Amino acid sequence: MTSVFSAEGKNIPCTVIEAGPCVVTQVKTVEQDGYSALQLAFDDKKEKHTSKPMLGHFQKAKTSPKRKVAEFKEWNKEYQLGDVITSEIFLEDKWIDVTGITKGKGFQGVVKRHGFRGVGDQTHGQHNRLRAPGSLGASSYPSRVFKGLRMAGRTGGEAVKVINLRLIKVIPENNLLIVKGSIPGPKGSYLIIEK
Repeated sequence: MTSVFSAEGKNIPCTVIEAGPCVVTQVKTVEQDGYSALQLAFDDKKEKHTSKPMLGHFQKAKTSPKRKVAEFKEWNKEYQLGDVITSEIFLEDKWIDVTGITKGKGFQGVVKRHGFRGVGDQTHGQHNRLRAPGSLGASSYPSRVFKGLRMAGRTGGEAVKVINLRLIKVIPENNLLIVKGSIPGPKGSYLIIEK
């Protein structure tokens, strides 16, 4: 994240996103595919790291192999196979939705994963139960732990959609978007941006 100053002199926390150029690699129609969608590809990669079916797919669109491919069901009908979409489609001071994969934090306990408080003070003779989850369930009935009980486990690495982020500035010559606030995922991760 970084920050920019508004015209009034306020310091606005923001994130810089590289949004393009994206190539239209497939135009799906109801007649041929059963639904209508637009498939976009982003970020070049070497041919030797691309499978043969995907190489043929990119050659149909007359483009080099790409790393990330995504589909958009709401799309403008004017785009054709091989068209290049840049950040110019976005307008400043509008709202966008950003979808990404959150940072993975590995296996975590219940205090970090779910916000449990733990026992707190060391009372009643205990000395090593400060961050433990506590009791898991009943005894002879139902004789099991209910599904969905909040316990320790892997945290992060989930798809998250952040809605209504304000687009502060568009820099079309570098395909950059400056968005107010934070977005999910580490630096260099791939995002899906929707208007």
